[in-house]
Amino acid sequence: MRFKIKFSAVLALVFCSGVVNAKATPDQIAQLNSDKLNCIGAERAGTASGVAAYTGKWLDTWPGLGDPKVYTPGPYAAEKPLYTVTVDNMTQYASKLTEGQKAMLKKYPKTFRIPVYPSHRDFGMPVWACDVVKKNAESAQLVHDGLGTQATTGAIAFPFPTTGLEAIWNVILSSGPWNETAVVDIADVFPSGRIAWGKQRYMTLSPYADPKKRMSTQDTVAAYFYGEVLLPERDKGSIGVGFQPTDFKDGSTHVWAYNPGTRRVRQAPDINFDYLTPPSSLRTVDDDALFNGSPERYNWKLVGKKEMLVPYHAFRVNDPAVKYKTLLTPDTFNPDFMRYELHRVWVIEATLKTGLRHIYGRRVLYVDEDTWHALWADNYDVRGQLWRASYVNFRYAPDAQAWQRGVSVYHDLMSGAYEAGYLVNEAGKDWWRLNRTDMHQMMFSPEAATRKGH
Repeated sequence: MRFKIKFSAVLALVFCSGVVNAKATPDQIAQLNSDKLNCIGAERAGTASGVAAYTGKWLDTWPGLGDPKVYTPGPYAAEKPLYTVTVDNMTQYASKLTEGQKAMLKKYPKTFRIPVYPSHRDFGMPVWACDVVKKNAESAQLVHDGLGTQATTGAIAFPFPTTGLEAIWNVILSSGPWNETAVVDIADVFPSGRIAWGKQRYMTLSPYADPKKRMSTQDTVAAYFYGEVLLPERDKGSIGVGFQPTDFKDGSTHVWAYNPGTRRVRQAPDINFDYLTPPSSLRTVDDDALFNGSPERYNWKLVGKKEMLVPYHAFRVNDPAVKYKTLLTPDTFNPDFMRYELHRVWVIEATLKTGLRHIYGRRVLYVDEDTWHALWADNYDVRGQLWRASYVNFRYAPDAQAWQRGVSVYHDLMSGAYEAGYLVNEAGKDWWRLNRTDMHQMMFSPEAATRKGH
């Protein structure tokens, strides 16, 4: 439902062939929210190997929840791992592992492991979002050579995707909170133990995702953003504001930057595709949420659906009681606080188009069938060598009735460094606030950046 946005540290966090449409058939549409499929088109049945059956029994609460606006350990906090995948037993689980996971088990045999917990599929979608999916199944289409969609806002456009381009647009349009605020930390951890820090005050507002308004994707902005740099000190006070469109036919993200040295706001050049992000260039702008922004530089292939071990129900990594020194261990993000589950995922492969430029020649995304959120990505350089393995920890946010992207980890398999972003454990009162009622478009204007800077 939202577009995923990450601001660069200088400007603040910035979010970043012919087309054949195959409409869903009446029989397919009738299966949505049936005994066979849930309302987003995922299979309800579980599997003998351990994928849970879909219940969707919870929306904005669960037994013993408490205050939904503060940290919660989630409904499965008492569970213990069923087993742990290590370099010693990885061949037993090889069919359930990505190439990036296998590479990390081999590269970091003493520090990387995959704790596997029971699979659960207990969180549903609001009725209004289910209605949008059904409407889009009947009428949504790609437009402008795949640079946009003609669909209803609020949920994915293609519950029965037939092409890679339709599938990646589902990722771009996957559901989430319609606004967010927090103070987030970014830690780039190097093999030597040195950590380069970034910190930003972060806000987004997505008209596309407003739960109270339905519009055409051709008639609205995807998301407005505001980011104020708090660290590193050399960039402190820099502010970036702007918006991302729902259709990329007229360009990508629009950014205005406030420079505290000149005390002026200027429109910034395009920050998209493989623009490298501070503090240490360990990922690209379009790595955020594993892929965001225009899909135009790649040929997209829908490989199919597989059972994979993926990060899921990541409540614990957000716990304010767990400090960064505990989470940011050498080589890898502390696996003691990770939770993996066996789920069915869509596999989407992107290959760089001839004549176009990007530092990634090939990308493979593993996308949850129940949410269309990308959970893991393996990225290859232009020579075909596996370069980076990345994952996003999602938690279910009952106050937003949606899954929310949290700690995002980007491993550089060549340098041995990794980045952990969207850390909020030590944010205090500036921990995540979602779906506020006091946010409006003018808070994200160039004038707002000028006022805040002065």
